[in-house]
Amino acid sequence: MTYIATFFTHFAAVNFSRQLKGTDKKPMLMPVPRKLSSSCGTCVKFLYDGDIQEFVHSDIFDEDVDTVYLVENEEYTPVFENHIR
Repeated sequence: MTYIATFFTHFAAVNFSRQLKGTDKKPMLMPVPRKLSSSCGTCVKFLYDGDIQEFVHSDIFDEDVDTVYLVENEEYTPVFENHIR
């Protein structure tokens, strides 16, 4: 499945992408789609086929992750929203 993660800062997006680099998640830094709102203009698109709730609660996710969206047919469904900030 394809996901997009948005971030509060550009640095957090770059850091997240670097952590996923070299994995089967195939991260790609890109501008946040116009349909989505974000504090930062950069997001990371990635692939993940497991339980996304387990993944978003892993150590790779920190307080700088804003929202994670499932991408299906150019529609974006939030699957995780950061309530820490």
